[in-house]
Amino acid sequence: MASFKFLRAALLTLLLGTSALLAQATPSAAEEQMIDTLIQRVSKMTAMVFLRNGNEYTAADAAKHMQAKYDYFKKELVTAEDFIDRCASRSEVTGQPYKVKLTDGAVRDANEFLNSELRALRQRARKASG
Repeated sequence: MASFKFLRAALLTLLLGTSALLAQATPSAAEEQMIDTLIQRVSKMTAMVFLRNGNEYTAADAAKHMQAKYDYFKKELVTAEDFIDRCASRSEVTGQPYKVKLTDGAVRDANEFLNSELRALRQRARKASG
């Protein structure tokens, strides 16, 4: 019976410790650089239109919005994928997904589009370091 209490206390301590670490998580320097690069890349997509809550925004405005949300949620993020999911793909207020209108007029889900851009950035980084 004493060993069960010890095991239960140990598991509870582990669980609480892990939760505390996750609550204070921030991106590593490499992930932060990837997020910054992605935001900069978006800011330069001048021919594209970003759709948020039914309104159209320029690439520069979209990048500013992403940066503001990143600054606010940074302590809850660990990866660039977390950044895309939390800060760049849906409205916190309405829950509506963000969209991207490409130069050919096609509209894509922002999450899908940004994850594709992130994959390209990661591939380029691997080639440069390898």
